[in-house]
Amino acid sequence: MTFQATLHSVVSGNDLSEDEMLSAMTSIMDGNVMDAQLAAFLTALHIKGETVAEIKGAALVMRAKAEKLDIQVTPLVDTCGTGGDGADTFNISTASALVTAGAGVNVAKHGNRAVSSRSGSADVLKCMGVNLDAEISVVKRCVEEAGIGFLFAPMMHKAMKHAATVRKQLGFRTIFNVLGPLTNPANAESQVLGVFASKWVQPLAEVLKGLGCNHAMVVHGSDGLDEITLTGKSQISELKNDVISNFVFDPEKLGFKYCTVQDLKGGTPEENAAMIQEILNGARGPRRDIVVLNSAAAIYVAGKADSLEMGIQYAVNSIESGKAREKLEDLCRITHS
Repeated sequence: MTFQATLHSVVSGNDLSEDEMLSAMTSIMDGNVMDAQLAAFLTALHIKGETVAEIKGAALVMRAKAEKLDIQVTPLVDTCGTGGDGADTFNISTASALVTAGAGVNVAKHGNRAVSSRSGSADVLKCMGVNLDAEISVVKRCVEEAGIGFLFAPMMHKAMKHAATVRKQLGFRTIFNVLGPLTNPANAESQVLGVFASKWVQPLAEVLKGLGCNHAMVVHGSDGLDEITLTGKSQISELKNDVISNFVFDPEKLGFKYCTVQDLKGGTPEENAAMIQEILNGARGPRRDIVVLNSAAAIYVAGKADSLEMGIQYAVNSIESGKAREKLEDLCRITHS
């Protein structure tokens, strides 16, 4: 089917098959689609609502077009979320990646600069001394030698340049907003994936299953956070051994105290970097607690811990032993080597 025929089908309100999306996305990533066509396609998909088959097909193309890392350590975990929750919290998943690595788990942290917030993972890591322009071979070394690497999306997904202008001009969420966390270039086998809306929790777990993910948690806080929240309960779809389980998680049941969204507010990249440094240096409070909680989930899905409770113990030890802080130092050193 030509892209024009696919566009006509979507505009008519029809769902695409996985193969049809594979073909359409390949045309987009190869730069063979005009901006007006792409804008119409993304808008029609958005209005119709993207299906699991469509998202999987698009993710497969993005993975195929991404730079290859061929990392030689396993298992690998990613803590990349969709972002876009509008809460303007500090960079929780970035801090969690460091704490997870400090617990002895290999982390391939996929991320980008800020889109809707003031500080994306790339922005805050740059402020903490990480070289975002490191060659892909250096990023591979980071994961293999330090146990953590930052996979900077513009370096890893160069074919995305063909969609960048249209995405910016449209100004609303499109299928690309959920594709980022599904397209880790290192093919991380396990993942904690936070989403900006509850409607995506189960579908993205199904997509991860289709993409061959071993163990994942797709999470959404009752406050709207794309994290396991500490202000209330969280909706979670857990993919394990090809089975998806849906449940509501209450942090109070694991001994955490509820906080407010205000307690988790971030600021500029510099301010967020300072907050993360404070956590790594042992500061206590809601910020540390939410990082421990989300790190515990990553440690659990990576198979280091048999439960969230055990994951919490690993996360706390990662901070208190100074190992999480050492991982940041290692990441900075290797990216500048």
